[in-house]
Amino acid sequence: MPENQNLPETTLAYIRKEGRTLMLHRTRKQQDLNGGKWIGVGGKLEEGETPDACMKREILEETGLIPTVFAYRGIVDFESGDFKERMHLYTVDAFEGEEHPCDEGDLQWVPDDAILSLPSWEGDRLFLERIYGEKPCAFFHLRLVYHGDALVSAEEIPLE
Repeated sequence: MPENQNLPETTLAYIRKEGRTLMLHRTRKQQDLNGGKWIGVGGKLEEGETPDACMKREILEETGLIPTVFAYRGIVDFESGDFKERMHLYTVDAFEGEEHPCDEGDLQWVPDDAILSLPSWEGDRLFLERIYGEKPCAFFHLRLVYHGDALVSAEEIPLE
C-alpha cells in the first residue's frame, strides 16, 4: 500500500444490496463541506484505529448496520487548498442489523444505475465509475485536487 504521507485519514463505504446502494444526502450539518451532496457512509479514523475498524464503526454509528462482507476498493488522496486527507474506499455486500436514521443527512437506497447522476463531488464520479462502471477496478489509487468545489486535477497513482 502506498505511504500515507501523514495525511489525516477517513473511510468511505458504499453499502449495496439487490442492485441498490445506500447513499447519504448531506442535509443536516451547518458548515458542512459535503452539504447538499450525495456520498457514501464514513468518517475519520480515531487514534490507533485501522481503516477496516473505522469503516465498521462509522457504518454502525451512521446507519445501524454491521458489515459482514466487504471489500477494500481503493485510496483517494484529496486536496483543497490547505486541507488534505486520505480516504479509504470500501464496498459492503452483506450486513446485519436494522437501519436507523442518520444525524448527518437522509439515507436512501438508490438504484446503482442512478448513482452517477446524483449531485456529488466531480471526483466522486471518477472513483464511483471504477466501482460501478462497465469495467470495475479491483483496487485503485487516485489523487484529486480541488479549488473550492471545482476539480482541477485528477491523477491515477500507479500501484506498486
